[in-house]
Amino acid sequence: MRRRRTPRSTHLHSNHSASRRTHDLRHSAAKRMVRDPNLTLADVQWVMGHAHITTTEIYIAPTPDEVVAHVLAHHERRRAEQAKPPAPPAPGYRPEVLAALFGTSAAGGESR
Repeated sequence: MRRRRTPRSTHLHSNHSASRRTHDLRHSAAKRMVRDPNLTLADVQWVMGHAHITTTEIYIAPTPDEVVAHVLAHHERRRAEQAKPPAPPAPGYRPEVLAALFGTSAAGGESR
């Protein structure tokens, strides 16, 4: 007589749900630790028990939300920089020479 095989679950981690949750918690903890400015990457490596720093570096990758926030902050800084008036020229530079070289008047920053 043939023995019937027990059906396998289609979910990859269904038999290991507790270990999967533990792994997810470790992953979340590592991502939080690498973003803590008071911890070095070597600190996180030691806490996680990684033999190689390159394993710990996996957690450095930003989330999509972090990338969007960084790009928006970049654009805001650029807008703030462009809103500032240009610094006056150092003493001894003639405005007409600066205008000829850079195409702007020394007083107003206008193009010629």
